[in-house]
Amino acid sequence: MNIQWYPGHMTKAKRAMKEDIKLIDLVIELVDARMPLGSRNPDIDELARGKGRMVLLNKADLADERMNEQWTSWFKERGFHVIKINARTGMGLKQIHPMVQEACREKIERDRRRGIKNRPVRAMVVGIPNVGKSTFINSFAGKACAKTGNKPGVTKGNQWIRLNRTLELLDTPGILWPKFEDQTVGLNLAFIGSINDEIIDKTELAAELADFLMIHYREMLEARYQLVPGEKYEPYQVLEQIARVRSCLLKGNELDLKKAANLFLDDFRSGKLGRITLEFPDGREQDKGAQV
Repeated sequence: MNIQWYPGHMTKAKRAMKEDIKLIDLVIELVDARMPLGSRNPDIDELARGKGRMVLLNKADLADERMNEQWTSWFKERGFHVIKINARTGMGLKQIHPMVQEACREKIERDRRRGIKNRPVRAMVVGIPNVGKSTFINSFAGKACAKTGNKPGVTKGNQWIRLNRTLELLDTPGILWPKFEDQTVGLNLAFIGSINDEIIDKTELAAELADFLMIHYREMLEARYQLVPGEKYEPYQVLEQIARVRSCLLKGNELDLKKAANLFLDDFRSGKLGRITLEFPDGREQDKGAQV
């Protein structure tokens, strides 16, 4: 299953980011805790060179907590300030202000030496589509100041948000990169909803997810969809079982795999299946860290 998606407005947004980065002290990058590396745009490191860096592991409540801890350590070892958050509930947001001050301590002290007082830290909020940037900004600011939506690509232009006297945020559109060299990354992005569902065969996508989960999180599938422990299931047989359990039927009691696929993807994305991580630090074998 080959996945590529790069709408034209993303090229324009990237050019705008290159200009705005000159005004920035700190880059706050949201990633999806279920795939922290694959949900990072590799272009950001080049754009943000020389700036303070913070990574927010968003949707941490949906990811394997042991993997959350390992990813936190992985980013810290590479010089990032890291916080696990849930932008919808506000989990972890109280840690951000103190960490912003820590991440920009040298800049703040330099301003003081120059006699510049009370100049706010300017932070650019970046991330791929549907990773939760606008929801984060609205929760962090305590008001609906950035557009939100459950479709990737809602934010189309950059906008400044002044939170208080010490911090200003620049919201930016979600930007992917022109080509996924590793199709596993493309698949995982599609699993979490960062690729427009309208360009994907969701039944085929659900079968790919079933294949991954049967290897790494089989117990969750057994618990939710009444799979028989120890019995061998091919990916489409998993979808057939989901259709039976969730009464996804067409006329004549034929199984509706399309409807089952949609329900299955929704169960995964909402966390109803359980806390699942799709990738692991340092390229380790996935089945060594993800068993539940």
